[in-house]
Amino acid sequence: MSHLFIFGFGYTAGRLARTLIPKGWTIESTGSAGTLAFEDEAAVAAALCRATHVLSSVPPGEDNDPVLKRYEGQLRGAPARWIGYLSSTGVYGDTRGAWVDETAPVGHGRRNARTAADLAWQGLGRAVHVFRLPGIYGPGRSALDRIREGRARRIAVPDQIFSRVHVDDILSGVMASMSRPAGIYNLADDLPCSQNDVIAHGCALLDLPIPPMQSIEEAGLSPAARAFYAENRRVANGKAKRLLGWRPRFADYRSGLSACLAAESLP
Repeated sequence: MSHLFIFGFGYTAGRLARTLIPKGWTIESTGSAGTLAFEDEAAVAAALCRATHVLSSVPPGEDNDPVLKRYEGQLRGAPARWIGYLSSTGVYGDTRGAWVDETAPVGHGRRNARTAADLAWQGLGRAVHVFRLPGIYGPGRSALDRIREGRARRIAVPDQIFSRVHVDDILSGVMASMSRPAGIYNLADDLPCSQNDVIAHGCALLDLPIPPMQSIEEAGLSPAARAFYAENRRVANGKAKRLLGWRPRFADYRSGLSACLAAESLP
């Protein structure tokens, strides 16, 4: 029997659990919607002893990775045959729109804590699958929702470009990796593009007006949002395709947003 223990039962991990349970998997997890309290060390240690697979989707704190800080010893000795960690392509920093693959240097961007956590999981002392993810979207969490809520912005930043990934393509990549070599994998779609293009297409799907183009100052963006627009990169996914046999079902934002819209009519 396959038994997955998840640190951090959030949007992506929750959707993974809902995919695996009908396939006969047992799922235990921490998080507000999980089955165990993260701080209950005895219960978590027991769960790790039962798990055949372990996944962490917990983001780092300011100074450390909270999962490794508390449970690194147990993870090193856990009987699980597969361990995964959801990281971020933010570790690559700004490449001025150039393509980056898993061999690119890290630690030059705005997410130094994420880089430290990424490296710490690689250095756990056993095989770990590290998934570097760009902007995640999916049903209930996409440009369509921001457009409807009046939160979508088009920002006049020349040559701004980045990658994204539909949540279901993360799931398929994670699941494919469970029988494939450990290592670092970028999971991203095939069409990096401007956020403005995504918003314009979403408006067309919803038959709603396109928001006006604004400068960063006019939009009143938060420091975090400003930092996002300060970085540009295209994320290459060739390694995952070669070694995991993975292909994004939603190879571009058009097919991904259409799927999000179609999902709204499902029971």
